[in-house]
Amino acid sequence: MTELQPTFRVIRANETSLDTQQSPGAQRMAAVSATTTDAKRIWFGRVTNEPGMRSVPHHHGEAETAGYVVNGRMRIYHGEGFKEYVDLDEGDFVYLPPYFPHIEANLSDTAELVLLAARTPDNIVENLDDPDQLDHWHPTQ
Repeated sequence: MTELQPTFRVIRANETSLDTQQSPGAQRMAAVSATTTDAKRIWFGRVTNEPGMRSVPHHHGEAETAGYVVNGRMRIYHGEGFKEYVDLDEGDFVYLPPYFPHIEANLSDTAELVLLAARTPDNIVENLDDPDQLDHWHPTQ
């Protein structure tokens, strides 16, 4: 039996899908995925955080993740108790290794954060317990 070749496909803005794994506080929109194309080893989409919002703690399982900040300022909390962080500005890229627990935060209280993200093999999202309150969290710090 021969395997079918994947089909070339353009995904128009109105053809993206919210039918992908999500984390409260961040919205993921799939553009290139198994849902929208014949893709088997990559997920590519857009992640947004509303002004002043952060995601719950999560990781992406076996997936490697690359991101690019299109709009806004982002903070990624990580490490024990999520007390370490790094800030990213528009135009910055980031790489997250597999199983890397983190929180994505929008540093603006007025503008949406927009990140393009690519993952292999798929958009794996494992949400973790969210502390009732992160004593060091504030969107504009």
